[in-house]
Amino acid sequence: MFANYLIGLREGLEASLVVCILVAYLVKTDRRDALKPVWTGIGIAVALALGFGCALEFGSQELTFEAQEALGGTLSILAVALVTWMVFWMRRTARHLKAELHGKLDAALHMGTGALVATAFLAVGREGLETALFVWTSVRAAGDGSADPAIGAGLGLATAIVLGWLFYRGALRINLAKFFTWTGGMLVVVAAGVLAYGFHDLQEADWLPGLTDKAFDITGTIPPDSWYGTLLKGVFNFQPDPTVLQVTVWLLYLVPTLALFLAPVGFASGKGKVKVPDEHGSRPSKASQS
Repeated sequence: MFANYLIGLREGLEASLVVCILVAYLVKTDRRDALKPVWTGIGIAVALALGFGCALEFGSQELTFEAQEALGGTLSILAVALVTWMVFWMRRTARHLKAELHGKLDAALHMGTGALVATAFLAVGREGLETALFVWTSVRAAGDGSADPAIGAGLGLATAIVLGWLFYRGALRINLAKFFTWTGGMLVVVAAGVLAYGFHDLQEADWLPGLTDKAFDITGTIPPDSWYGTLLKGVFNFQPDPTVLQVTVWLLYLVPTLALFLAPVGFASGKGKVKVPDEHGSRPSKASQS
């Protein structure tokens, strides 16, 4: 559950920040008439993400076992690639996100209602599709058939919505640079487990060899049905009897990716703090303009 809570929180907070920046800017510039098309675009993006998630879940049930494993493995690799790109992109551009969104919104205001809908849709839609895909692949990797992964993701999204609202009201200040660094690092660890399990799916689909070549087998020490085995599985997608290919892929992804992600990127102390102006027109702090 924790891994999916983290996914929902991390992805949901990005979307919440985008929404509160767009809405606060329109209120601040006295363009409340543009709020309706912005919310329309956001609603379409959310509906698309939910539809995509449902299509993945129910559509895959009609496939044969081999086809399900092949689809799951392929989408797991795609999800890890998207999430990896996302955490690096957000770490690099978090301090410029507000100015970038303001520029896009200014251009859309001049172009009309359709452009506003499209701007809001594109700003939120990418996060929604990434969240749906990564949660689905992570739930498959958990593989316990319970509702806990979905509940975890839902709680993470709910927390993100509350945090976004508090940002908008000006009641919350956190160092976003540090937040996205810590949660991004944890997501890289989760992604490594999803990637390894994706390759295991491809082995079960007979797309890759080596399904019977076990790197180790410690099921006697860490039974999969024990509370600690379930905890390791839910948080890190840990498998007590992985194949050699799974362990190799896990190491080749995790070690260089985490080292590169945690390398300094030039964030000065305190420059990640953001305070979004509220509808009463309070001035954003100097740090929020960085």
